[in-house]
Amino acid sequence: MAFLDMRNITKRFPGVLALDKVEFEAEQGEIHAIVGQNGAGKSTLMKILGGAYNDYEGEIYIDGKPVKIRSPKDSSSAGIAVIYQELNLVPHMTVAENIFLGREPTKFFGFIDFNKMKEEAKKILAELDPTIDPEAKVRDLPVGKQQLTEIAKALSQKARILIMDEPTSALTEAETLKLYDIIRKLKAQRTTILYVSHRLREVFTISDRITVLRDGRKIGTVKTNDADPRQVVAMMVGREVEEFEPHLPPEKFGTPALEVRNLVVVDRMNAQKRLLDVVSLQVRKGEVVGIFGLLGAGRSELLLTLFGASPGIIMGGEVFLEGKPVAFKSPMEAIQSGVGLVTEDRKTTGLILTMTAGHNISLAALKKFSRFQFVKRSSEEQAIWQAYQQLNIQPPMPSMPVVNLSGGNQQKVLLSRWLLVKPKVLLLDEPTRGVDIGARAELYRFIRHLAHDEGVAILFSSSELPEVLALADRILVMHQGRIVAEFPTNTPEEQIMFYATGGHLAKGAA
Repeated sequence: MAFLDMRNITKRFPGVLALDKVEFEAEQGEIHAIVGQNGAGKSTLMKILGGAYNDYEGEIYIDGKPVKIRSPKDSSSAGIAVIYQELNLVPHMTVAENIFLGREPTKFFGFIDFNKMKEEAKKILAELDPTIDPEAKVRDLPVGKQQLTEIAKALSQKARILIMDEPTSALTEAETLKLYDIIRKLKAQRTTILYVSHRLREVFTISDRITVLRDGRKIGTVKTNDADPRQVVAMMVGREVEEFEPHLPPEKFGTPALEVRNLVVVDRMNAQKRLLDVVSLQVRKGEVVGIFGLLGAGRSELLLTLFGASPGIIMGGEVFLEGKPVAFKSPMEAIQSGVGLVTEDRKTTGLILTMTAGHNISLAALKKFSRFQFVKRSSEEQAIWQAYQQLNIQPPMPSMPVVNLSGGNQQKVLLSRWLLVKPKVLLLDEPTRGVDIGARAELYRFIRHLAHDEGVAILFSSSELPEVLALADRILVMHQGRIVAEFPTNTPEEQIMFYATGGHLAKGAA
């Protein structure tokens, strides 16, 4: 019997069979990757192991002994720690308090020993990112450092089984390499790592074996060294993924839809710190422009500012929409002028989780379906259903709470919201974060359809260079709040990365 043995695991949601008699096993000290499209059941299987779901069928054995996992406490008692894809932190608490939440070190009379907690947190963070202050509030950290805090929290538990669900989705390349080193150290200490990821490059770099799920069923398990990425993709999607369509030549694009000139934004707490430093760019109708940069480059700050939700104070510059100057004071003004935004963190700043998927789609376009402040439901429902069909949102149930959809289908819901609005300019921040390879190809096709067929000007940001090269018609590179280079899509990756890492500055200084 394997160290971890899950037998006949079945999980049902209303109207959906999420897992269908799944058999899964992993050896002690093994790095076992679990892959599949969004909705395949990967996160559901891991949530059962983590105690997030208690109404499942099947049996779980650890080290040959049956265990009943009906709560996170049961999971922790069994020696399991989980890093979920969606961050599970308390924003108003410090980094150290989050790392040791519920396991705080104590001193006399049971009082929390804050000094010891801070020092222990500092030791763990030193391996991941020593620049993270244990006393900083989590809400004040960028998403990447919040992700590292979540990882530190799991590492502090010294578990026998560590579940990592998309652990690098918000990490830089350097932070990812550090995480790989830590995973290999844990493997050497006989910790079992269950690694869920949509990034096949990661899976083939770090794992020993790969298990593929599709539509709630186990398709198979292969040894990583004996497998081929195309074979794994075919197992995931049940077919070969179509090659991406070619980029359009510059002469095919229309007049400028969005133009930014010398935009300067400073930090609200420190006016000497520039979030955006004299940024200028142009996006034409029908064009897809990609912004590539590492964590902290200013990509998200730029998109938020253009949407009327600047995280800082605008100190200078001009923005033009179809040749006319604009100065949005709020997202509502941006939407009314024809600008849409899909944010980086769909669950915090994108979706309203208490609403249905259908109502999330129609949210920004309610005025279109309203008369005398009453919503015409038949028109709204027809538009929602058309969006469902156009983006292939699964399951095809608009009345389902959006929180119950997979990450990829939640992303489709966000994108289809702007399909109803029909914007002139669409801003996308990490448009395929946490999205599997099959859904990613669908999103790519739809984004390019909006641009090339509908004439929408699209400006998107991504920390994944292969995605920028695949999707963009033109590439802008950001570093420390500045656009430092512009490239065509046939530019070698190493040249783009050279500018993104500030290599041109080091060269100039030499």
